[in-house]
Amino acid sequence: MAFLFNRSRARSAQDLVKSSKDLLQRLGREEGQAAAAKTQTELSSTIATLKVSLCGTPDTPTPDASSQSSLISAILSEKLLPLLVSNLHLLPFETRKDTQTLIAAVFRYRAPGSTANEPDALREVIRTAPEVIVQLCRGYERKESASACGGVLKEALKWDAVAAVILYDESVSGDSGNGPTKTVDIYNDIDTSSPSSGTGVFWSFFTYISSSPFEISADAFDTFRTILTKHKPLVAQYMGTNFDKFFERYNNVLVRSESYVTKRQSLKLLGEVLLDRAFYEVMTRYVGSGENLKLVMWQLKDDRRMVQYEGFHVFKIFAANPNKTPEVQKFLIMNKQRLLKFLPRFLEERTDDDQFNDEKAWLIKAIGALPDDVGAAGVGSRQGVEKNPSTAQVRS
Repeated sequence: MAFLFNRSRARSAQDLVKSSKDLLQRLGREEGQAAAAKTQTELSSTIATLKVSLCGTPDTPTPDASSQSSLISAILSEKLLPLLVSNLHLLPFETRKDTQTLIAAVFRYRAPGSTANEPDALREVIRTAPEVIVQLCRGYERKESASACGGVLKEALKWDAVAAVILYDESVSGDSGNGPTKTVDIYNDIDTSSPSSGTGVFWSFFTYISSSPFEISADAFDTFRTILTKHKPLVAQYMGTNFDKFFERYNNVLVRSESYVTKRQSLKLLGEVLLDRAFYEVMTRYVGSGENLKLVMWQLKDDRRMVQYEGFHVFKIFAANPNKTPEVQKFLIMNKQRLLKFLPRFLEERTDDDQFNDEKAWLIKAIGALPDDVGAAGVGSRQGVEKNPSTAQVRS
């Protein structure tokens, strides 16, 4: 960490960071008290100064590399970032924006000549204080901190290491920043073959998306989507290890959501993931399930056109699979006539969508080519599917 230390210039930076640290600790003690207003005012000033010292302003040049290095060194050595994140909800609105800018700038910092994969300061945070990443995710638990934390996260999620911290975290909501956590060293301690407990911060995103006000839910879903789609090999391996747990929550919490936006976005994301070659093994497991097929077929009958549309793009993956499992094959055959009556009228108003109409025509042909009865297909009895399949049939 040679980039962190330039003792001859570090004194003023160290004083500024220590002052901010003292004020943040005081603010935490004063929460809900009248004295907190004065502390907030002082903190607003010091955080604004920190931001300008690190980033400059539109009217002033960016500070020189030595000054930036001294300030980054002080911020990391004094462990200012955990305090900034954990107290973010107590800061005034403009100060929260300054804090977001400050943390993002720290995460972006690279020492001159550095060849490390991640930016140097971010790598140091991940190595020595990964709970900062977890705390940023927990920021979705408060409306005051959700936007700022989400902004930092989405920028930091350019890097696989940040996604890995989130995926492999095993802490529980409420313990981050308040004592020892189970956050792992992702550079040395991850066992990708070990199933997740389902209690870490990644799994909390299902709650943030499903149970938060609209603005927080939408921001959390955007971050969730970034994790899944920007780190495909990492996430595909994680999904493979935690397949049942992940899709049990994805299907029940997101796809079955009563929220139109959540349901539609979740179906769209599901289709994108299943059609991506990086998730081929995940796709084959998902479309091999009769229960998943029934869930997706229900979306075709939703009252909302865009839910039907996104559901169609998942359903076609089941139909296009040349290696259908017996339970999927049997269920499609049992619903063949209903589907052949239903699909020609399905979203027929989309006359200008040539790709959709081509895919629908292909799908009708593929369904029509199925045997007329289960016996002719040589499909045995299903396992793991309801005895009364009519409860999930598409009605014509």
